[in-house]
Amino acid sequence: MKFLDEVEILVAAGKGGPGCVSFRREKFIPLGGPDGGDGGDGGSVYLQAVSNLNTLIDFHYNRQYKAQNGENGRGSDCAGKKGEDRILFVPVGTQVYDADTQELIGDLVNAEQKLCVAKGGWHGLGNARFKSSTNRSPRQFTPGQPGEERRLRLSLKLLADVGLVGLPNAGKSSLIRAVSAATPKVADYPFTTLKPQLGVVSLEYGRSFVMADVPGLIEGASEGTGLGLRFLKHLERTRLLLHVVDISPLDGSDPLKNVLTIEEELKKYSPTLAAKPRWFILNKIDTLSGDISYRNYECLKEKLVKHRPCFEISALQRVGTQALCYALGEFLENSADSLS
Repeated sequence: MKFLDEVEILVAAGKGGPGCVSFRREKFIPLGGPDGGDGGDGGSVYLQAVSNLNTLIDFHYNRQYKAQNGENGRGSDCAGKKGEDRILFVPVGTQVYDADTQELIGDLVNAEQKLCVAKGGWHGLGNARFKSSTNRSPRQFTPGQPGEERRLRLSLKLLADVGLVGLPNAGKSSLIRAVSAATPKVADYPFTTLKPQLGVVSLEYGRSFVMADVPGLIEGASEGTGLGLRFLKHLERTRLLLHVVDISPLDGSDPLKNVLTIEEELKKYSPTLAAKPRWFILNKIDTLSGDISYRNYECLKEKLVKHRPCFEISALQRVGTQALCYALGEFLENSADSLS
C-alpha cells in the first residue's frame, strides 16, 4: 500500500431540516390547532482513530465528505429524523488542522478516539412551537441551520518508541530487519528507504516495543537536499533516537564528520527533537580489518562514548543486535516508570 502522511480534505456537516406548518384536521374536531413538528438535526462529521491503518492514502482519492441532512418536520407533531453522522477512519497519530487558519483542532493519539470536525446544523421549529393564547393559528416556522463546512489538513505522525536516524546506507533498514518482522528494502546504494517503516521488536512474552525507520538524511537536508526533513516529524513522538553510524563508509568519508552532519541537521529541524535521548549505534563492525582500521575505530568510539551511550553491532550479521534490543527494552521500561 502506498504511504501518504499528509492530505487536505473538505468536510461538510448536514443541514438541519425545516419545521413544518400544519393544522389538525379531523372530523368532529373543529379548530384542531397547529400540529407542525420540528425538523431533524443535521448529521455531524467525525474522525476516529483506528489501529489497523498506517497511511492516509484513502483520502487521496476522495477529498470531499458530507454528512446527511436532517429530515423535514411533519404534521401530527411528527419531528423529522436526525441526519446520520459521517465517521471517517484515520490512523492513530493523526493530527487535524484547519487548512485555512492552520489551527490545530485535535491530535488522535489513542485507538477509538473520536473528534468532531464539523457540527451538524440545528433543526428548524414547526408551527406548533409558536402556539400561544394570542396566536391560535400560527403560520410561523424556522428553517434548519446549515451545517459547518471546513477544509482540513490531516498530518500523520507515526507512533513509535524508538526512532532510527543516520545517513543513507548507514544500515538503518538492515537493523530494523534484523530485530523485527519488518522488511524494508535493503541495497548497496543510497536512499533505498523512501518512506517510513515500522517494526515491532519482541523481547519475550509481554515485552515489546515499536521501532521506526525514516529515509536517511544528508548535509543540507534542512534546505531540501535529498529527501529533506519531511519524514523527521515521524520521530517527534519517539522516546529515544538511535543514531546509526557507518564506521566504514563506502565513499571514504570521515564517520565522525558524518555524525556531526546529522546532529546539525536535527538541530536545524527541531531543537526539541535534537534534545531527545540519543544513542550511537556503531554499525558494520564486521568490516573492520587491519591495525589502522581498528585504531581509527577505537578513536571514533572513544570520542562518541564521551557524549552518549554507544553500542557496537553488525546489523547484517546480527552481531550485538540482541543485546541492543534488551538494553532498549530496559531503558523504555525505566523511562515509563519515571513518567508514572
